[in-house]
Amino acid sequence: MGTLHEVRHVSISIDRPPGEVYAFASNPENLPRWATGLAGTIAHVNGEWIADAPAGKVKVRFAPRNDLGVLDHDVVLASGERVHVSMRVVENGDGSEVVFTLLRQEGMSDERLAEDARWVERDLNALKRLLEQ
Repeated sequence: MGTLHEVRHVSISIDRPPGEVYAFASNPENLPRWATGLAGTIAHVNGEWIADAPAGKVKVRFAPRNDLGVLDHDVVLASGERVHVSMRVVENGDGSEVVFTLLRQEGMSDERLAEDARWVERDLNALKRLLEQ
């Protein structure tokens, strides 16, 4: 059996149809507008998305566009370490629920996990504000 990590699901309800939320959130060029935990800036360079993240320059590999609301992406750090991020847009009545799965990384303190969860909440709130204005 493998190791299981502690998981926190951070979600937010957005009063917009899932297709609209997915279309906006899946566009890498929109990331700096709402996902400050991932990208201050992002550029498509030689076929790869390169972001200026809080951890420095990272490569971001996105799930292929899909009709299922899957916004998963891999963040590849300068060290080569890969962090997989699971994220979904699901129908919630006439609107959407955006769910981010936060995994406690190896050696991550309780304080760091809580800080990451707060950052994800801020980012999801920014996404909500942008889409509901």
